[in-house]
Amino acid sequence: MPFPVLTVCLGNVCRSPLAERLLALRLREHGVADPDVTSAGVRALVGRAMDPTSASELTARGGTADGFAARQLTEALVRPAGLVLVATKDLRSRVLEESPGALRRTFTIRELAALCDRLVPDETSAFATPAELVAEAAAQRSTVTLDDYDVTDPIGRSAETHAAVATVLDDALTTIASALARSGLR
Repeated sequence: MPFPVLTVCLGNVCRSPLAERLLALRLREHGVADPDVTSAGVRALVGRAMDPTSASELTARGGTADGFAARQLTEALVRPAGLVLVATKDLRSRVLEESPGALRRTFTIRELAALCDRLVPDETSAFATPAELVAEAAAQRSTVTLDDYDVTDPIGRSAETHAAVATVLDDALTTIASALARSGLR
């Protein structure tokens, strides 16, 4: 059964495409044959390729930015998503203004990673489906408090900032991919 995941940032040229491609890559490493991961931006630079520095970070981690084109977030993209991962709490609020029905399946990337660490702490999973994992994460949302829920926007910033953002994303998305795969995503 398909389980679409949507990643969201502001311009859809740095964080969300990096998250899209890294999550798909990490899911494939866990045996998910054809992960359904896409991205969009709330103020997308529609049609633009991935930021070159972010693309370089993706390549260094085993992925590729080939064929990527930024697109605008719409309710039609949010509606079918089983999981919506956003870069910041502010972006989460913006997604939910447009798509309030997505509340229980919309998380900041760092927030869901922390919840996955609590809900699926080892190689076993009590969840039969990814939807069950997401539902339980929503139910447990208030049990996790982070120092920082947000992933910094690296656009126009140094290569070091892009590298730091890529590391934060890759660490969080590796955790999320592992939990999703253990919850039956194939």
